[in-house]
Amino acid sequence: MALTVLCLSFVLLLLLGVPVAFAIGLSCLATFFVEGLPFETAIQMMVSGMNVFSFLAIPFFIFSGELMLHGGIADKIVNFARSLVGHWRGGLGLANVVASTLFGGVSGSPVADTSAMGGVMIPIMKREGYSAAYAVNVTTHASLSGALMPTSHNMIIYAFAAQAATGMIDGHVIKGVSIGDLMFAGLIPVFWIMVCMLVTAYWQAVKYGYPKRPDGSTMLEKFPGWGEVLRTFVASLPGLGVVVIILLCILKGVATATEAAAIAVSYSLLLTVFIYRTMSKEKLLKSLAKASKTTGVILLLIGVSNMLRYQMAYLEIPDAIEAALLAATHSPWLMLLYINIIQIVLGIFLDMAAHILITTPLFLPLAIQMGVGPVQFGMMLLLNCALGLVHPPVGTVQFVGCAIGNISIGEATKTAWPYYFAIFIAITLVTYVPGFSTWLPTLITGHAVL
Repeated sequence: MALTVLCLSFVLLLLLGVPVAFAIGLSCLATFFVEGLPFETAIQMMVSGMNVFSFLAIPFFIFSGELMLHGGIADKIVNFARSLVGHWRGGLGLANVVASTLFGGVSGSPVADTSAMGGVMIPIMKREGYSAAYAVNVTTHASLSGALMPTSHNMIIYAFAAQAATGMIDGHVIKGVSIGDLMFAGLIPVFWIMVCMLVTAYWQAVKYGYPKRPDGSTMLEKFPGWGEVLRTFVASLPGLGVVVIILLCILKGVATATEAAAIAVSYSLLLTVFIYRTMSKEKLLKSLAKASKTTGVILLLIGVSNMLRYQMAYLEIPDAIEAALLAATHSPWLMLLYINIIQIVLGIFLDMAAHILITTPLFLPLAIQMGVGPVQFGMMLLLNCALGLVHPPVGTVQFVGCAIGNISIGEATKTAWPYYFAIFIAITLVTYVPGFSTWLPTLITGHAVL
């Protein structure tokens, strides 16, 4: 009875358009009422879920990204990318991919990445002979790299959701997951996504003859010379340096992830206020307001998701799901395939933070049984969540891109399948080739990363 109330009330609230955080909270409270449990327990679970020191990294990373977004860092990165590949067929599309990937490392947020790069690149691409759908798809899908970059607050959320994970793989004891390992683990998948996006953007540009004038003739930029490439690269280096600073601080043991996030904020302020001098009082207040709003939403999600985790444990939902999947197959290959399919479907309907918080305690224990460590599973999960950001009906990133490009979601989706295919390839590699996500952190940290 309680499980029915929990599931039906949650689905009903989502169908009514209630925000995910409130839908989770209200459905949990309804279940508490049916079970006769005290509401005080629900509030305690919610508060304890948010009252975690490491969560200070979330507002710091978000604020750092907002400072970079409103401080003009995007323009420097666009200029470098355009000077490097702008003269090739589909050059602006290729420049968009490179710039979106680089800025994803600075902002740590696919939505912020799309807002920054889309606001700059999509109007330029439309003006210079590219279709709106092409410009939007290139921007939105390349921006997904922000979910796997060291500045991503979603990694912090996953680390919290995976903190109770225990088990043993190949003689190695699993107990939670290291945020530092996660940050290094995302670098190779991000590079692969960028390569796939470059190939896809180039293929579509050749197929449709981009860039082209209204009369059908082609128009290509001239290569500005390696001197200009070097100049724009040097100009973009201070902005890109935030990624290096974070990784070095964690690698050298100078700071924890939370302290590194605070350093990133200080560096962002120094860069935008005193070096580039692009940060005005109005932009600073806008950055503070946006970061505060986003942090509030995420912390609310974390709090109510902790209530949901309590309910799932009380109702033994993870055990039931594990039993159902094990009854379906004992093959690790098929089990991971089933988990990915379920994740992709859920990603269509859940926003990223909610997706991570709800599904990690459900599937991570089973993944560990199949020999998949928490770092490798984290990359699988983040990629599946990222795909949901560009797929309707939730598709937050795609909505932002389409709003900037002034086209409908349906129009953009018609030509988006090659980009989906590229993400599917990345998910498959992370799932079945452990070294794809664990080799680099193992090499850098000097200990086995699973």
